[in-house]
Amino acid sequence: MFKSSYLNELMERVIARNPHEPEFHQAVREVLESLEPVVEQSPEYVTSGVLERLVEPERIIKFRVPWTTDDGKVVVNRGFRIQFNSAIGPYKGGLRFHPSVYEGIIKFLGFEQIFKNSLTGLPIGGGKGGSDFDPKGKSDSEVMRFCQSYMTELFKYVGADVDVPAGDIGVGAREIGYLYGQYKRITNLYEGVLTGKGLTYGGSLGRKQATGYGLCYFTQAMLEAKGSSFDGKTVVISGSGNVAIYACEKATTLGAKVIAMSDSNGYIVDNNGIDLDAIKEIKEVKRQRIKEYITTHPTATYTEGCSGIWTVKCDIALPCATQNEINEESAKALVKNGVSAVSEGANMPSTPEAIAVFREAGVLFGPAKAANAGGVATSALEMTQNSERLSWTFEEVDAKLHTIMINIYNNASSAAERYGMPGNLVAGANIAGFLKVADAMLAQGVV
Repeated sequence: MFKSSYLNELMERVIARNPHEPEFHQAVREVLESLEPVVEQSPEYVTSGVLERLVEPERIIKFRVPWTTDDGKVVVNRGFRIQFNSAIGPYKGGLRFHPSVYEGIIKFLGFEQIFKNSLTGLPIGGGKGGSDFDPKGKSDSEVMRFCQSYMTELFKYVGADVDVPAGDIGVGAREIGYLYGQYKRITNLYEGVLTGKGLTYGGSLGRKQATGYGLCYFTQAMLEAKGSSFDGKTVVISGSGNVAIYACEKATTLGAKVIAMSDSNGYIVDNNGIDLDAIKEIKEVKRQRIKEYITTHPTATYTEGCSGIWTVKCDIALPCATQNEINEESAKALVKNGVSAVSEGANMPSTPEAIAVFREAGVLFGPAKAANAGGVATSALEMTQNSERLSWTFEEVDAKLHTIMINIYNNASSAAERYGMPGNLVAGANIAGFLKVADAMLAQGVV
């Protein structure tokens, strides 16, 4: 319950209008909780209807995606694109191809994207999309046919200055290539309509590493504010996709030892330190399950079931897999084992109960919309390069990313301090992200 009757009524309306979408309810509730002091101090956000408009997407696009398997069977999946808020720029947000995708998941991700994109300081609005298609186990030809069918509908609603999707879970370089090829084929336009593209056709150096590197840059800033760093710390990272792999790479560069990683089947622990080259070979080249790691690293262990990774003793935890992967029980296990910092590389990987456990224990906590904003920040840098027909060096992109992530930390920390919640980066990130978007909405009238 909120102290504000207005926010209570708004939350009740969100639930009533969007039934059976718990992830979206969770995301909205977290933001509204943070905004209580803002609403109290600035009633114009209430009287102008900014919050009512903010929780309602500008546009929801839902469509069928028919495609054929290699043996000629016709399969029909559902496709989505939710264009949530364009107050500060064209819609920007990834595409997720995973069986768990439904409208509520995309809505939650799109809502989060509004604030994350605002925090980057770059002119990009919030959106998200995807499908319940599962690329795992599909041939390249099947993935291509699906992507072509998906883009045959999506192309009507996207464009370099309208909506610029990127990748997310299940959408990597292969999928982006097929999607871009179909967009170009249909529209006869060679423009920056997608980010995460290959380097041979408009992609940006550093984009692959950006979310993982950015996560570590944000976490390092959070640690340094308390007189600490990655140096000499043990780290547990969930997941083994792009975010996890490059968070592992950067954390190691900063002096930490990563001892555990996972996938959806289970997790590995290597107390000698994760051999990242082996993980890249397994995941990026061979597309195998992470348990293959122990076949070449006999001193490492593999455990079925991914949730147990949070029982591994560590100084720093970086959840980089999926939403709500750390529950209250997992958070208590981490605290019991002496974790000092948790920073989110995935979207909303900690439940509200888990976050409460971390805060009560004094654990430094970096919320997703701030800590994992490096990916979309570098996507926006890719958009800039495409618009200017330029290609920056890896060092140039990485330096800009580093600066953006430090600014995000500073802005979130300052906003929390300003509204009487020092150290609460969840509230600070929500407030800092909201203020920029809300002020732009006020300036543009009731639209």
